Amino acid sequence: MTPNDPVATPRRPDVRFLLSHPAHAIALGMGSGLSPKAPGTVGTLWAWASFLVMQLWLSPAAIGWLILASLPLGWWACTRAAEHLGLLDPGCIVWDEIVAFWAVLWLLAPASWLTQLIAFAVFRFFDAVKPGPVGWADRLFHGFGWRGGLGILLDDLVAAFCTLFLFAIARAL
Repeated sequence: MTPNDPVATPRRPDVRFLLSHPAHAIALGMGSGLSPKAPGTVGTLWAWASFLVMQLWLSPAAIGWLILASLPLGWWACTRAAEHLGLLDPGCIVWDEIVAFWAVLWLLAPASWLTQLIAFAVFRFFDAVKPGPVGWADRLFHGFGWRGGLGILLDDLVAAFCTLFLFAIARAL
């Protein structure tokens, strides 16, 4: 899709949309983004659960490489799904929450269940409220095409950074 191509008529995603293109399945978090209530929170919960499973079979280095590979894959998937939905930053796209929260958990590991729960709550706060730098990142890239996909990912990556920054401050104190 180029900037001159018409954008799809906005639509509400369903299972048919999810299964119609690999980018949709990825961007919608393998279906977690279809939640009618709080899809970002459901996507983050899916990230947490899938991270716990990844830790059973993958080394920390392999998880790091998976997160790194998930960024360009997610950029592509979020770009395509947003274009196909005809929306700039649809709430059903949760890959941004997934990969960002994976990064938080990976960088905090090993972490207790309570630490992970606090990280979940802090990350969700930053992602939902978008204070300061998260709000700036959310406004930085809008539109369709590569800018839109990058914008979808960027604010969640900044939310992850802010979460980790608070943990670093807490540990220093």
